[in-house]
Amino acid sequence: MEQRITQMMERYLSIVDVYFPEIHLTDIIEVMILTFLIYQIMIWIKNTKAWMLLKGIIVLAVFILVAAIFKMHTILFVARNSVTVMATAAIVVFQPELRRALEKLGERKFLTSVVPFETNRERVRFSEETMDSMIDAAFSMGAVKTGALIVVEQAIRLTEYESTGIRLDCIVSRQVLINIFEHNTPLHDGAIIVRGDRIVSATCYLPLSDNMGLSKDLGTRHRAAVGMSEVSDALVIAVSEETGAVSVASGGQLYRNISREELKDKLTAIQNKKTDTNKLIAMWKGRHSHEEKTDE
Repeated sequence: MEQRITQMMERYLSIVDVYFPEIHLTDIIEVMILTFLIYQIMIWIKNTKAWMLLKGIIVLAVFILVAAIFKMHTILFVARNSVTVMATAAIVVFQPELRRALEKLGERKFLTSVVPFETNRERVRFSEETMDSMIDAAFSMGAVKTGALIVVEQAIRLTEYESTGIRLDCIVSRQVLINIFEHNTPLHDGAIIVRGDRIVSATCYLPLSDNMGLSKDLGTRHRAAVGMSEVSDALVIAVSEETGAVSVASGGQLYRNISREELKDKLTAIQNKKTDTNKLIAMWKGRHSHEEKTDE
């Protein structure tokens, strides 16, 4: 009975000429990777100017599809010869967004856990005294509505942005921070960069965020704070000159009008963050030292 059913199925498939390709494990993995990449790209472009570009591409694709259905050869000819020019133009226009996407890819933890990039570089930690000084200064300036922008560097060095300002290299203290951002002083414009317990630079220019999901009432200071947190792992403290509210930007997110306790929690979290970014090399080092002890 089973053989007859099998023969009938084989005859039927030979008549309709249906082809069922074999599915291998690598095919499933490829589908999963492509699905993940497409999903990540959609999330990335949703809140950027590239979202409008995607909408335009979809509209053009619909027109080209209609032209192909009705065999409009002239339109198809123009479309085929414009693809290269349009791709080049998109790369030039959206160069900042593409650069930011590649930077984010390089920051992924799964990559640093395998590839030994900068494994010997230790993040400079700040002390409890420095943390208290930044908190006190931020809320003291907020009380008198003095605008401020404090960038707390973490694992990613901010040398590129440090060079846009004036080098200071001084100890972090409440008095120094307040004096820097005081109105009508030479250093009050721009941001300061804190590395460990020292202020390394002031009047620094930061990249502005083009996140379309941000509130329209945010000024340049807060957009710069979010932009800095998008291109690095830095934590940025922003004090509003209009309202005196203290906000924190981290990981591309802005936490507005936070309390003193909330700011201390966020600073404590980055202070206690682990700095070993390459687990495989750490494991190898541990194994190697163990083997040396065994040999002895």
